[in-house]
Amino acid sequence: MPTLFGPPIDLSDLPAYAQSDLRPRRPVFLGRVSTKDQQNPATSLPRQVALASERLEPGDTFAGHFWDVESGMLPVELRGLGPQEMYDALRVPIPRDGGLQDLVDRAEQLGVTHVLAERSDRVARAMLTSLTVEHELGKLDVEVVYANEPTGGTESGRLRTRRYSQVDAEIYRTTMIEMSMGGQIQHATQGWNHGYPPYPYIAVVDEDAPVRDRGRFGMARPKKKLAPHPDPRRFDAARELCRLRREEHLRAADIITILAAEPDRYPIEGRWTHNRVEGLLANPKLSGHQVWNRKATRTGRAGYSRLNPISQWAWSPGIVHEPVISVEEWKQAQEVTAGLRSGAEEGGALLRIRAAARRNGLTVTPLETSGTHTVYRIGGRRLVLPHPIPDVVVQQVIDDMGMAA
Repeated sequence: MPTLFGPPIDLSDLPAYAQSDLRPRRPVFLGRVSTKDQQNPATSLPRQVALASERLEPGDTFAGHFWDVESGMLPVELRGLGPQEMYDALRVPIPRDGGLQDLVDRAEQLGVTHVLAERSDRVARAMLTSLTVEHELGKLDVEVVYANEPTGGTESGRLRTRRYSQVDAEIYRTTMIEMSMGGQIQHATQGWNHGYPPYPYIAVVDEDAPVRDRGRFGMARPKKKLAPHPDPRRFDAARELCRLRREEHLRAADIITILAAEPDRYPIEGRWTHNRVEGLLANPKLSGHQVWNRKATRTGRAGYSRLNPISQWAWSPGIVHEPVISVEEWKQAQEVTAGLRSGAEEGGALLRIRAAARRNGLTVTPLETSGTHTVYRIGGRRLVLPHPIPDVVVQQVIDDMGMAA
């Protein structure tokens, strides 16, 4: 920053009077559009280029154009992963040399000196993400310039304007998430389906649902409810699948063997798999209720979704489509599933007890658990077993069942 208090004589001819950047200026454009459906990248991105161009120095041109058609809520590593064919189909009249992640990765290699964008939320709506990008580029001595920021004045004033803008972007992001989640919860609690219908159902348009007038983005997608699949065998297959887990405590591999042995009775496209069986067993929509927010899809890892705690699920207050099983039966199946997984974690101790119980015509049902012990019902008896179950205890339980039989 130049000082107002210079030397008493002209020293500008000295070699050390001023430092100059020996790198040639090489500015690039950075832009983003949230979606290709609700916005028009072919008009939005050229507009962003025009605004960013106003911050070019005389004689400068953009040495590259980096832009994404992605939500600004995504982290950097998940941006720009769409295939090039998608970007070509958008017919945006400006070239694309990559996305935000490509820019961060290649800035040093390309000799980038300035990154120009319309405003900070074109980088990201999350303040941490935009700050991280600025920090990584700053380490390479690359200046990030936003066209909506004022020129001149003090550095502290410029920084205050930038940070306020980034705070506004994150508040807007959080507000949009809150509003979206509120709408999704109402969508589920009023009985309308999210996503692909489970195996025994199809999704049908709810003719009684309110229809929103055509908006700026066209007609809204119709609201759909679940209805039984035209093939009634699917209901029977789902019901039997749940019974095998709930009453016989069978693992997915055993259930698959039973279902696959009678394809005419238990039809399936392709074949029964572990994920299909376990996914269907865990799906609370089989109880006749609509349920939303079972999974968190935006986890920061591409292609990975995390199961949310049941306490965060949104359930319809009543039954809104024909149930395969009751809520109580669904709960029992989850308890058995948890017990089977616990047995696997304990090195097979519980599996040995279950196998012995099955030989004696009994079932093992977990009733309640603490951090160290679980209460099981085996036939008409209640047993409290520790975690993990010692081998001597396993053998004692097996012997007791044999004597009782």
